[in-house]
Amino acid sequence: ALMTYPIKTAHGRTLPFRTAACLTVLILISSCTLIPVEPGAPDIPSSLGNDSKWVKSELYEQYHAWENVGYRHGGMSRNGVDCSGFVHITFRDRFAVTLPRRTSQIAREGTQIMQRDLMPGDLVFFKTGTFTKHVGIYLERGRFLHASTSAGVTISSLESNYWKRNFWQARRI
Repeated sequence: ALMTYPIKTAHGRTLPFRTAACLTVLILISSCTLIPVEPGAPDIPSSLGNDSKWVKSELYEQYHAWENVGYRHGGMSRNGVDCSGFVHITFRDRFAVTLPRRTSQIAREGTQIMQRDLMPGDLVFFKTGTFTKHVGIYLERGRFLHASTSAGVTISSLESNYWKRNFWQARRI
């Protein structure tokens, strides 16, 4: 004969054996299937590879080569460049990756990721107006490289009020 022991809840109620057995099985099953994932450990591969030191080096070299270039809507040269043009040129010249030319098209490339999972070379997107979008390239420690309408090619912080307020999404290419 099978012996059963009553199970009491925290409120002093006794559960019927069948309910207690089902709960026990559910707890055991769920505890075996839960696999802890380290926060901020992105498992989405990047087409830029996994050498973030090299990616950062390439991005800083690109910044120094373009840092005095001003913003020009539709621009694709050192006479003036816009945000999507700068991202397009940087990925083409530094990483041999061809991206679309327009921000709205680039925003559909790769895989969307959480902001906390950003790695060097990931793209950050902002909605800066009703129909206006902006794109930059994540560097490190909350900073990103982009062509700003006010400062040209520059490095900005995701923590600044303006960029924090307008953040839209991040994507890994």
